[in-house]
Amino acid sequence: MEGNIIPLDSYKIAMEHELVDIDIYKDEKGFSHYDISIKNISRHTNIILRKIREEFISEIAIGTVEIGSQAESEAIKEKFKEEILILIQKYFPNADKRTTDLLISELIRQNIGLGDIEILLKDEHLEEIVVNSAAEPVQVYHKKHGWLSTNIRIPNETKIRHYATMIGRDVGKEITLLKPLMDAHLLTGDRVNATLNPISSTGNTITIRKFSSKPWTITDFLQKETINYEAAALIWLAVEYEISIIISGGTGSGKTSMLNVISSFIPINQRVISIEDTREITLPKEIHWVPLETRLPNPEGQGEITMLDLVVNSLRMRPDRIIMGEVRRKKEAEVLFEAMHTGHSVYATLHANNVRETVERLTNPPIEVPKQMLGSIGLIVVQNRNRRTGHRFTTEVAQMLPGGNPEIVMRLNPSTGKMETIKEPTEIYKIISAYTGMTNEHVVRELDRRVKLLKWLVENNINDVHQVGSFFRKHYTGSTA
Repeated sequence: MEGNIIPLDSYKIAMEHELVDIDIYKDEKGFSHYDISIKNISRHTNIILRKIREEFISEIAIGTVEIGSQAESEAIKEKFKEEILILIQKYFPNADKRTTDLLISELIRQNIGLGDIEILLKDEHLEEIVVNSAAEPVQVYHKKHGWLSTNIRIPNETKIRHYATMIGRDVGKEITLLKPLMDAHLLTGDRVNATLNPISSTGNTITIRKFSSKPWTITDFLQKETINYEAAALIWLAVEYEISIIISGGTGSGKTSMLNVISSFIPINQRVISIEDTREITLPKEIHWVPLETRLPNPEGQGEITMLDLVVNSLRMRPDRIIMGEVRRKKEAEVLFEAMHTGHSVYATLHANNVRETVERLTNPPIEVPKQMLGSIGLIVVQNRNRRTGHRFTTEVAQMLPGGNPEIVMRLNPSTGKMETIKEPTEIYKIISAYTGMTNEHVVRELDRRVKLLKWLVENNINDVHQVGSFFRKHYTGSTA
């Protein structure tokens, strides 16, 4: 690094045949950057690679290739490998197998893959990858360093559109001038949104929200102080005793991560149905779980499966618990609240910044649930992200009173960064007492015991979702095996 450049971080990413260095730094103007460099491809090799690439593209109509599944994708790659190998032998007649594999990997990635975006997809430290136009470098959101400008540029708007079209084809979606907006996902599960110019006036865009390869667990949340032990113990007890929970927060605040975390508290002898637009939840393998996903209509407008379709269908699947990615519409909410009234536990997310806004969103259009029905919810848990630091917090925990009014029991003190107890969750105590006959004093002692169990989880760094699931299974069954 030169001049007033300040290094912030550096690490390596291992691709299939390439070794990539990542350097994160702040420039003399205070802007943060994310640079990639492929260490095992020399400048001379890059020049010859460009020649091969140009010849490869001129000989094969890559833009017309249609990929309908992972199997088809692999078959097409194998076909192109044969074509590329002929060109490599022409320009690199003495290349050994290691070099040949490296060159094939690079050419496949650049010509029928997503180019250098595939390197970003391999970086587990990234949450978002954003292409705003060909005029700007690709931007990324780093878990530790926030938004960073990369040294990756897409050469032209046509290439961005090609990437979007290719992503859509893989999952049966399309993006055209008549349909310039697309929500899709990669075969890896990463969520993708794409827009075409002139809807996005500065150029074509692609936004990728990465699917976490390691699902968040309660151990992670406690270690990162996203939530404190007392709030976690209360939520654990509420989930065990089938109390429904709404998780609120803004975009990127950790709502789905919290949904994933609390799902591990569900006892293993109960049937769980999850409903999402794109699969993000991962439950412990020991839980009896059936994941369902919505589906957009095909180009002829047929075959759509909506969130409402899945909510209604889930009630015919004898669920004990229903997990819903996000409540957006009146009909979905009506069915969910009816499910709560008929004895099903429901866990869902909602876009709202605090408890008050949560109630307002639920009781006003477009959701418009009658306020008296809100008493079916046991807890509201609010998530928030500090945009300056990127740190996520649980900021409020509220119990719902019988008339549908919320009552905050725990709140984050912004000056100390600590969650403080505002009042005892007596309504939750009443519900648990109705299930168990425990007095308030017994419930308080049980909460204290669970705080100790959660501390044991953290002290022993048990943070794999399946290991955490095994821990809760042993707790519920009294097993030591």
